[in-house]
Amino acid sequence: MVQVKSETEGLLIAGKLFQSRLIVGTGKYANYKIMQEAHEASGAEIVTIAVRRVNLNDPTKESLLDYIDQKRYTLLPNTAGCYTAEEAIRTAHLAREAALSNLIKLEVIGDEKTLLPDNEALLEATKVLVKEGFIVMPYTTDDVVMAKKLQDAGAACIMPLAAPIGSGMGIQNRLNIELIKEAVKVPVIVDAGVGTASDAAIAMELGADGVLMNTAIAGAKDPVKMARAMKLAIEAGRLAYEAGRIPKKRYASASSPVEGIVR
Repeated sequence: MVQVKSETEGLLIAGKLFQSRLIVGTGKYANYKIMQEAHEASGAEIVTIAVRRVNLNDPTKESLLDYIDQKRYTLLPNTAGCYTAEEAIRTAHLAREAALSNLIKLEVIGDEKTLLPDNEALLEATKVLVKEGFIVMPYTTDDVVMAKKLQDAGAACIMPLAAPIGSGMGIQNRLNIELIKEAVKVPVIVDAGVGTASDAAIAMELGADGVLMNTAIAGAKDPVKMARAMKLAIEAGRLAYEAGRIPKKRYASASSPVEGIVR
């Protein structure tokens, strides 16, 4: 079983070390040029793409892939828009047959309004795809028990949501993210709900190994500037986590102690 492992200097995925812990998407941009510029500014090395948005049938027509340098970026196909395990498995096969990648961000949506995952179907699809040799990165709820089940099923990492997809509400579940991080040995990559740079920094300060985002960058007034901000936030949050924050106290503590001062 191939696993994703977190290293201080970066993120090791399927034997390849990535310096960036930020994974970015490709949807909702005003145009492909802005998308390209945002990817550049983000410093990301992994780009996720919805298999259903990629033109795989007619190579003479414009495709999203025409705007992603595959020598520079590692593609992470995702099964966005799938509502059953069977549909997600079929979409993963399509991605592999099209030589996009053996990596798959697995999404099985259970509710049309909230776009929350169907965890039972997600677990079922994970088991099947792992047996078929895929490196599965499942998008799930912030459920500690499900995180452990996905790990046991062979998931390469756990990707819990911070808030509903595209909501921009930020990290709504700090405790659960921490509990998932404690409960599993595979990396935890926060996915969905990030709205601005401070959200990304918080996710990293909680111990997340990485963050995946799309709308927060693509939907910003200036996607390129926001992409740069997210890059810096991820780096700052990780450094703060590794440095170790001071404990919280109820009362003040003088920054210049008086002990030892001769009066």
